[in-house]
Amino acid sequence: MKTKFIFIIVLAFLLLPQGIEAQCAMCRAVLESEGNTSSAEGINNGIVYLMAIPYLLVAGVFYFVYKKMKA
Repeated sequence: MKTKFIFIIVLAFLLLPQGIEAQCAMCRAVLESEGNTSSAEGINNGIVYLMAIPYLLVAGVFYFVYKKMKA
């Protein structure tokens, strides 16, 4: 019972959307001191794009492996 509850809690944390505005400390300090929100938004978008590419590649590999195993 307890393990099922812990599994549901962990699953909820993994599936709930969270703000993706993390940056390295130096980039964040420079962008916050500038006052230019468009460049900060651009940096955040770039981080999200860079983070998404490995997930897409891994998903593609799993898809092709699944198709090969199924055939």
